[in-house]
Amino acid sequence: MDTIFALASARGKSGVAVIRISGTRAHDVARAMAGSLPPLRQATLRMLRNGAGERLDSALVLTFAKGASFTGEDVAELMVHGSMATVAAVERCLAVDHGLRLAQPGEFTRRALDNGIMDLTQVEALSDLLEAETESQRRQALRVLDGAIGRVVGVWRRHLVKAAALVETAIDFVEEDVGNFDTQILAELRAVEGGVQSELAGQRARERIQSGFEVALIGPVNAGKSSLLNALAGRDAAIISDVAGTTRDVLEVRMDVGGFAVTFLDTAGLRDTTEEVEAIGIARGKARAEQADLRIILHPADQPAMMIETTDRDLVVRSKADISAMPNGISAHTGQGVDRLLDQITERLSAMTARDGVTVRERHQQAMQQAATALTDAIDKIAEGDYIAELVAADIRIAINALDVLIGAVDVEDVLGDIFSSFCIGK
Repeated sequence: MDTIFALASARGKSGVAVIRISGTRAHDVARAMAGSLPPLRQATLRMLRNGAGERLDSALVLTFAKGASFTGEDVAELMVHGSMATVAAVERCLAVDHGLRLAQPGEFTRRALDNGIMDLTQVEALSDLLEAETESQRRQALRVLDGAIGRVVGVWRRHLVKAAALVETAIDFVEEDVGNFDTQILAELRAVEGGVQSELAGQRARERIQSGFEVALIGPVNAGKSSLLNALAGRDAAIISDVAGTTRDVLEVRMDVGGFAVTFLDTAGLRDTTEEVEAIGIARGKARAEQADLRIILHPADQPAMMIETTDRDLVVRSKADISAMPNGISAHTGQGVDRLLDQITERLSAMTARDGVTVRERHQQAMQQAATALTDAIDKIAEGDYIAELVAADIRIAINALDVLIGAVDVEDVLGDIFSSFCIGK
């Protein structure tokens, strides 16, 4: 396999730039440039030179051994001064003087996957970590990157392998009296089924941490929804007017609320209207609000409250508190109650994501749902009694295969292209 190199830090002027080299020739090339190498995992200052012996830069040189590096291969990292000229000179030396190949986007991570250093869920988590915008996204990605999903799946798989072994024993010794293993098999299968169902129950909220929550602002016309949106955004994101029905379509503003990625939706004011365009806007707003994770229902303090059916995902707020001096209301103009509203939203979102779990992507959900279906089928067959052991064994194999798909032990190529499309070259 080719020895590859790439800039692992951001391209452009910086204090320090890190150039990573990975492959069978990594240490030899680093030694040729630095004169000698420090002990493994010990950064040491060296003068780098090109093939003609010309000085390139004074750099920290760090090496990792095969099996104990990011890629699982011999790796050398050159920490040089971060000028574009210096980086270009070192890269030119690696490519021209030593014949190394520039890495493709995500190629270092792909090698880590191929060499068993990371599983597919960790590769996905690294992608999520690189794209993280909020604290909750960072924490979630880091947890998965640490191998949390692989550890959970490892436990489930051991239960299923044990259950499969018991079923196979019954098949192989069908004509001999080897005892009844149904109770043991059911115990193993139910242990996994409970874990899978628990993961599925909290999946949507964890997925929302990554993609972002939606919070809809709804209420009658001139309830102050657009003013509140502007106050939350800190800018004039929505047009404000005393003319009723100014907001015709759903306006969206994405921001960080208490460490969560939140998109606020400003919807058209609710009222009966015969004006066609406004009616379409109201219908669109209602549809988006129904799909939102949380709704903020605004009732102007100077008007009677509109009858809007509420659920446990709604926060009812009295707006325009500056007009009626309402102490517990909010005012987009003075800022009264806005911080309190943000705290309430954070509390609601925290409660939604409080359920323990590690899976975060739709792909994870699909794999677990397939495993759950197979497990339910196997359990039902055994519970009914007088079952065909070969069919139960087939169900267990389907569940095991689904878990293998989850961590990328099989069918990994289908998703790698999509994952690596967002990676930079140095990863």
